Amino acid sequence: MNKFLSLLAFVFLFSTATRAQSIVTFKSLGHEDDVIYGMSGANSFYVKITPLTEMNGSKLVLYFEPSQALIKERSYINIVINNKPAFSGHLTKDSIQKLTLNLTRADLSPDKYLKIQVKTLLTITDDECKDLDNPALWLKVKNYSYLSLVKSNKSFFDNVNISNCFDSKKAIVYPSNPSLHDLKAVAWAYSRLKKTQNRNIQVYEESKLPDSIRNYIRVGALSSLPADARSLIKVTPQNGQGLFYLNKSVSLVTDTNTRMVTSPNGTLTPVKTVSQENVSKETLFITGGDDNGYEKAITALGNMNILNSTYGDYLLIEKAQNTFFKSIDENRSKLSLKQIGGMSDFLSGIGSLKSAYSFKNSDFSFTPKEVEIHFVANYSGLSPGDRGFFNIYLNGLLISSEKLDASGKLNTSITINRYQHHKYNTLEAEFRFFPTNGHCRDSFINFFAEVDVDKSYLESKNPFITSNLSFYQYPEAFNTGTTRIVVNKDYAKYAAGALGEIIYELNNNINANNFPEFVYSDQIQPEELKKYNIIALLSKEDKLLDEFPDAPIKFNRDFRLYNTDNNTPVYSLSDTVSNGLAQIFYGRSNNATLVITGTGKHVAEAFLAASKSITEQLSTLSSNVCISDVNSNKYLFNINKSSENLEYIDTKSGLTRFWDSYNLYILLGILILILLSFLYVRSKVQKSQELFKD
Repeated sequence: MNKFLSLLAFVFLFSTATRAQSIVTFKSLGHEDDVIYGMSGANSFYVKITPLTEMNGSKLVLYFEPSQALIKERSYINIVINNKPAFSGHLTKDSIQKLTLNLTRADLSPDKYLKIQVKTLLTITDDECKDLDNPALWLKVKNYSYLSLVKSNKSFFDNVNISNCFDSKKAIVYPSNPSLHDLKAVAWAYSRLKKTQNRNIQVYEESKLPDSIRNYIRVGALSSLPADARSLIKVTPQNGQGLFYLNKSVSLVTDTNTRMVTSPNGTLTPVKTVSQENVSKETLFITGGDDNGYEKAITALGNMNILNSTYGDYLLIEKAQNTFFKSIDENRSKLSLKQIGGMSDFLSGIGSLKSAYSFKNSDFSFTPKEVEIHFVANYSGLSPGDRGFFNIYLNGLLISSEKLDASGKLNTSITINRYQHHKYNTLEAEFRFFPTNGHCRDSFINFFAEVDVDKSYLESKNPFITSNLSFYQYPEAFNTGTTRIVVNKDYAKYAAGALGEIIYELNNNINANNFPEFVYSDQIQPEELKKYNIIALLSKEDKLLDEFPDAPIKFNRDFRLYNTDNNTPVYSLSDTVSNGLAQIFYGRSNNATLVITGTGKHVAEAFLAASKSITEQLSTLSSNVCISDVNSNKYLFNINKSSENLEYIDTKSGLTRFWDSYNLYILLGILILILLSFLYVRSKVQKSQELFKD
C-alpha cells in the first residue's frame, strides 16, 4: 500500500506544472530608461526564454512616460511582439502610463526569443512639418517594466537538453584541488556561459557550493568525482571518450517569490511571499573516461556547432577538434558590416533615420592604427528643393557628413585614427531628409534608404605598433602565434574564475579561434617563455617572475608608486589588502606577455578583479600596469624603465627606510628643540639684563 501511494505521489509530482511567477525587469536585462525620440521611432527588446517557461499565462507589463508637451489624443503607441501587432492605442493624460499584455506560445520566435518592439507616432502641433526635429517629441520606456513569466516543469524532461540548458546555468563547480584539465574545463565553460547571458557567473569549489544553486555545470574527471555526483551519471565513458551528461530532476522546495504591486501613491513596489513549489535541478557534467577523453570533452566545449546541435541528455565524444584555419585574405583585416552583426534595415520617413552597428578592436587580427569606414547604400533620389544628408557617427561624435542628391546611390568612405576609435565602438549611419516646403505632408512615405551591409565594410589600414605593449592592445596582441597559460600550482584553485574571463576575452570576436595551452609554472622552462605568447597567473613569490626581465614592475619585490604631478604615494604593495596586479609587455622575443598576481586573503577575488579590469573600456592608450582591488576600484599606470613614479622599497637600507617613514616627525622634533633652545637662551639674556640694571 505504501509503495502504491508513493507511486501516485511520484506520478503527481511529474505530471503537475508548477505555476510560480518569475519577475524579470527590463533593468535586470541591462536596460535603463530607454528613450524613443522623434515623430516616429522604435525600440526593440530581446529576451531569451528558457524551456522552463510556460508562455501561456505569462504577461508583459510596460510602464512608459510620454513628453508633457504631446497632444495625447493624437499621439500613439504600438506594441509589436514577434513581428506581429499586439496593441495600438493613443496616449492618456497620465504622466506614467501602464500597459499589460497577455503572452502566448505564438509570441516566441523559433530560436526561443521574445522580441518586443515599442513604436511611436507622436504629435505636438497640428502641422507635421513643424514637428520635424522638435526636441520635445519623446517617450520613455521605464526600466521597471517587467515580464511576469510562468515557471513550469510540465515538459521539463522532454524539452530541456544539452543544446539549450546553458541558458539556465548559474554557476560552475570544480574539484577543490583542480588539475590543469579542470581549470581548462572551467575556463571554456565560463566562456560559453558568458556568451549566453549577461550576468556574473559564479565559480565554486565543490565543497563551497551553496544549496541555493540548483542549475550548474560540474567539471572533473570521472575518477575524481565524489560518489554522490558519480551516481547521477547513468552513462559510463570508456577510455579515450569524453562525456557531456545532463542530469535532470524535480524536487519540492520552499522558495521566495516576488511580484510587483502598485502602491496607493502610484509607485511600483516588489512584494515577496514564501511558497512551496516543485523546482527543477539541472547538473551538466563535463567529464571523460580518462584524461584523454576529458580533454576531448573540453575541446568540444569550444565548438559552438557541437553544443548547439546536441538535443539529447548525453553526448559521448570519440573525436573532437577545433580547426579554424584562415588564409592571408581571411586574416580579419577587412570586415563587412554583416560580419559584425549588421542587419539590412529598410528606413523610410523624414527627419532622422538611423542604423547602428557595434565593433571592437579584437574583431581584427591586430589592433588597428587606422580604420577605413566604407558605406554603400541606396536611397530614393531627391527632388529639386529637397534637402538630404548622410551622416556618420562614431561613439556619439559626428565624424562625416555629405549631401544626398538625385542619383539615389551612396558610396562613401572615411578613415579614422587611433585616437578616434576605442576598444569597443558604436557606429551609426544616419540619413536626414527634409522635403521641399509645401510638400511635407506628402513626403512621409516617399523617402527611403537602406545600407548594403554586405558591401559596406570596416578595414584596418595599419597595425598599431608601439615599443611598449598596453592594455589597449589586449586581447588582440595574442591573436597571432600560440598562447600558453601558466598557472602557479599552489594558486590554481584561486585562478578558475580569472581564467574564464581570459578565455572569454581571447575568443570574444567574430572569428574565435584562440585555444591556449595550459601548464604549471614549475613545469615550464625559461627558454619556452620566448616561443609562445604568455599569460601567467602567479603568486607574488613564484620564482618564474624572475624570468621576466622586461616586466614594468617586479611584483615579487616590495614597491611603491607615486603620483608624478605631486610626488605623493598612490599605491604601496601590501599583503594585508587583497589586490590583483596585472601588467602587459613584450617578452624577450617580442612575444605578448600578460602577468597577473594576487595578494591578500581573497586571492580568487583579486585575480578575478584584475582579469575583468584589463578588459574594460580603458581611457588611455598606454597603460601597462593595472592594480584592482576586490571592491572594483582600479588604478592604471604607464611604467617604463625611465619612470620616476616607481620605487622599490626593499633596495633601501634599514636606516633609509626608517628615515622615509619618520622624517617628518624627526624634522618636527628638531624644529621644536631649536625653538626651545632659542627660548632658553632668550630667558637667560633677559635675566642678565635685569641684573645689570639693578
